[in-house]
This record gives sequence, structure tokens and C-alpha cells, in this order.
Amino acid sequence: MSLSERWVSAAYQGSAWLYPLRPLARLYGYAIERRRKAYANGKKAAWRAPVPVIVVGNITLGGTGKSPLVAWLVRWLSGQGYTPGIITRGYGGKAARYPLWVMPDTSVTQSGDEPLMLAQQTGVAVVADPLRTRGGKALVAAGCDIIVSDDGLQHLALERDVELAVVDGARGLGNGQCLPAGPLREPPKRLASVDAVLANGELRTPLEVDTQPMHLAPRCWRALATGQAHALTPLPFALPVRAVAGIGRPARFFATLETLGVHGSRHGFADHHRFTARDLAVSDGQALVMTAKDAVKCKALAPPNSWVLDVETVLPPDFERWLAARLAALSCRRHAHG
Repeated sequence: MSLSERWVSAAYQGSAWLYPLRPLARLYGYAIERRRKAYANGKKAAWRAPVPVIVVGNITLGGTGKSPLVAWLVRWLSGQGYTPGIITRGYGGKAARYPLWVMPDTSVTQSGDEPLMLAQQTGVAVVADPLRTRGGKALVAAGCDIIVSDDGLQHLALERDVELAVVDGARGLGNGQCLPAGPLREPPKRLASVDAVLANGELRTPLEVDTQPMHLAPRCWRALATGQAHALTPLPFALPVRAVAGIGRPARFFATLETLGVHGSRHGFADHHRFTARDLAVSDGQALVMTAKDAVKCKALAPPNSWVLDVETVLPPDFERWLAARLAALSCRRHAHG
């Protein structure tokens, strides 16, 4: 386990050696609050898009399930008659120029892993840009009538109509402290100001705000080399396997494999890990299994017998009804001010 991974684990568990960092955490929280107020009172400029903007994010470090929720949202929005577009920072990618239009065949070194995964999974317009306002303007110019911002909760220069915060049910808010004494990007009270908090998985520690249940359900196995989908059972490969995961919470992926009866060696890596052929090496005849996020980086490196576990976000009907009503109300207000 790397130093950064040990720190994240300690932050979520509330290890005593982080206590001396709490004064720094209070300073960090104060700076974050000042920044929010600067945008709220107009001292810092923010761009209001001419179309609705839904922001998906979290207040904690590490994976919570934001990108699968974004994929669910744009599919649902498309089904409601919208033409959605996704704006994302493109973490881990480096393009020659921005905004970068991410296509299913874009190089992952340019786009980053999550934007490419979303482009391949959804088929909607995806723009990667460190300046989200610039990327948002590109989506509007291209004809998108609603924008979904992936991991955009703290990017206040882009005004938003709906804020959705995802919390990992197992980890919750950790020790409840801001960086560097804890895992929080913003103080816990920030959750009271968002429009909906979604708890991914069973919430082990209650929050002081209402939550909506959410979980990621396995959908199918996909052959990495061909893209062909296979049913979850019977398994399309032999056991034991080599399982790799370079995501925010590898343990969640490995636990899902257990529920599917898939056993073998497990190898967790840091989020956005750049895999090498050595990371993916298997014994003769052994299958390699991975997440969809890792698959976009591993296709050129992975052995032939490699498999991707595709998952889908499951949300209650009440959330769909709430979101539909919220968007309808937004549309009425925009037309009234039109």
C-alpha cells in the first residue's frame, strides 16, 4: 500500500496520528467557505448556461460511484427527450488543446479514463476541459439542451440548477474532518445545501441529511478483445482468475466478484493507475477480470482472455419522479423568464 493509500485509509478510519493536522483542516474549511461566499455574492464570476445544468459530485476523496450515476443520468435524460452532454475535467488526460471532444476511439492519454469510459458507454457528447465553463459553452453550441457535470460539485464557476452528491455507504464521511486531517473536500454541512444525497450501498453510519438509496448492480461480462457481452452466469471463463482494479475503492469491485462466485488473486491499484503489461500478466489459460474504467486503459496491454464486469446504477422510482418534477419546474421558470 502506497503512502497516499495509507493516508486515505487513516482518514476514513479516524486514526489518531491525524489529530495534529486538525488546525490545518479548520483553515482549509475556512478557505473553502470563503470561496463559496465569493461566488454567492458575485465577487467571483460564474457562468449561467442557457440550458439546465446537473452537477454530480461528492465531498469526499476516493470513489463513490459518481461516473456510473452520470451514465445513468444521461441515459435517463435521453429517454425523457433531452439531448444531454457531459462535461468533465478529464483527470489523467493531457490534450493538445481544449475543449476536447471525447469520442469512443479517443486516446485515453488525451482524455483520461473516466471521460473515455463515459463516451463509450453512453454515446452522448462528452467534453473534457479543465475549464468547465468553456466546455459547457461548447456543449451548448453543439446543440445539447441539458448539461451533466461529472465530479463538478466544487467547480463553482459553472452555475448549476441541480446538485447531486454521492456518498459511499460503507465509508460515509470518514472521520468527518476536512483535508488534510480527514477525507472531506468540504465540511459535512455542505450536504445540507445540495438537492439530493445518494448513498451508494448500505449506509453504515447515518448522516444528518436525508438520503436516497443507490447501488451498482452487475449487468454482464464483456470480452475486452471483442466487446461481446455475456450473461453473468454461467461464467464465461474458468476459475481462479486474476482480478485487477485501479479505481477509488478496489475493495468494492472485489466484493462484487465474491457475490458472483468469482475467486482468485486480487490486485488493487491507486485510482487512475497507469497499467503496465506486468500488472496484467496471467498464468497460462488464466482469465483476467477488471472494471470498465480500467478497461479503457488496458485493451492494448491485456492478454486475450480478459473480461470486463459492466455494472449499472439502480435508483428507486421515487428518485426518478423527483428528478422529472424538478426539471419540469426548471423548464417552467426558464420559460417564464424567457
